[in-house]
Amino acid sequence: MEQIVRVRRTLPERKAEIFLIRESACSGDCHKCSGCGAAKETMIAEAENPIGAQAGDFVKVETSSGQILGLAMLVYAMPLVLFFAGYALGDWLGLGGGLMGGVGFALSIVLIVISDRIIQKKSNTVYTITGYAPGQGPAARKGEHHG
Repeated sequence: MEQIVRVRRTLPERKAEIFLIRESACSGDCHKCSGCGAAKETMIAEAENPIGAQAGDFVKVETSSGQILGLAMLVYAMPLVLFFAGYALGDWLGLGGGLMGGVGFALSIVLIVISDRIIQKKSNTVYTITGYAPGQGPAARKGEHHG
């Protein structure tokens, strides 16, 4: 996954602090769906800085899509799997499939919230600065005129 971010400051060992905007699950085009009111969250993260970007530069960062796909699978698939597993178990035990399906669904929501909190504490997402945003970088700075 690639995103344009701003470098907050440089760090030792060819790293940088960056400002990230964490989008909601929707596309962010609120005007297209009458405005859902989903808030954007600004985060500060550490990124590998192999290009030597400086504070204030707008750069492209990439993250591993495998981690993001795994999280999406957790969020979207787990409720379905646990609902149908609960439904089947409840039907087999004679406890009512719908009731046990609902319990399975509720359990999946609890597990997702717990997983989210654990993932946020570990925060092992690796960001890598891969280049400058269009019209940015050292070449663009050389062309700036002050005065």
